[in-house]
Amino acid sequence: MAPANRRNPAKAKNSESDYTLVQFMKEFPNDEACLEWLWHNRFSPDGIHAHCPKCGQECAFKRYETSQQRQSWTCMACGNHVHPTAGTIFHKSSTSLHLWFYAMYLMTSTRCGISAKQLERELGVTYKTAWRISKEIRQTLMEQTDEQLGETAGVELDETYIGGKAHNMHYAKRARLGGRGTAGKAAVFGAVERKGKVVAVTVPNVDRVTLLPQVRKHVMPASTIYTDEMGAYEPLTRNGYRHERINHMEKIYVSGDVHTNTIEGFWSLVKRGIGGVHHAVSAKHLQSYLNEYVWRYNHRNDEKVMFETLLLRAVGS
Repeated sequence: MAPANRRNPAKAKNSESDYTLVQFMKEFPNDEACLEWLWHNRFSPDGIHAHCPKCGQECAFKRYETSQQRQSWTCMACGNHVHPTAGTIFHKSSTSLHLWFYAMYLMTSTRCGISAKQLERELGVTYKTAWRISKEIRQTLMEQTDEQLGETAGVELDETYIGGKAHNMHYAKRARLGGRGTAGKAAVFGAVERKGKVVAVTVPNVDRVTLLPQVRKHVMPASTIYTDEMGAYEPLTRNGYRHERINHMEKIYVSGDVHTNTIEGFWSLVKRGIGGVHHAVSAKHLQSYLNEYVWRYNHRNDEKVMFETLLLRAVGS
């Protein structure tokens, strides 16, 4: 019952899309199809038998039409009701399942993200509802894991600042923040395994005492680490890492295998996405937006389509 990862005969031969809108609408045309998918993938692969928490064993279930918004399946042995949406982000939501699924499709089918305002137009809901849906998907389904990097390749580390440019700020705000540089911007630490996954987290500052715990948390011991000349990374060798540095201050950006171009390319992707799609993101919600860009980057080479991966995560698979 998972979305079929098969070639669409109506799709152009040179299309890069693995899962098109036509395929989505065919497999999930309405709320009924979405609810059935949840039932099959969470509780009952055959659509009839499932584990009954009250009976404590495998039982036959049947669905009876009721007046409630979210339909349930009833155990034929004891009458216990099982709700496919319980314990998921769809639980107790007044928004239809079809719109939830469509929002997930839209957020996984774009490379640079989609704004809540665009979701509002696509789904035909209020801005508040569209923002809540996208926020829930980013924070819950796209949340970053604690998986460590550096098992198979070197790891690049870098930090950046995300926020508006000083010359675009109101004069009073610019004067209050100090005018230039990193004033008023949020600091972000990132680590990427070459040809692998990436991690990006907001940090209060880029001091040594802040960044080193992040390195130990996200990078495997004894890994090869590539950084620029920033002083915060000096103790990496003493911490058991093999440390290679590239000196950007001398306008050297590549020296053999030593560079930080991979992580800087990811920063470019994030900043273009935020600037072009969302225009501005507050420091309070920045981490959830980073989650989305990290999640999309980390699943870019999966055999499964991103939409299917996100759906399966929604049901805990």
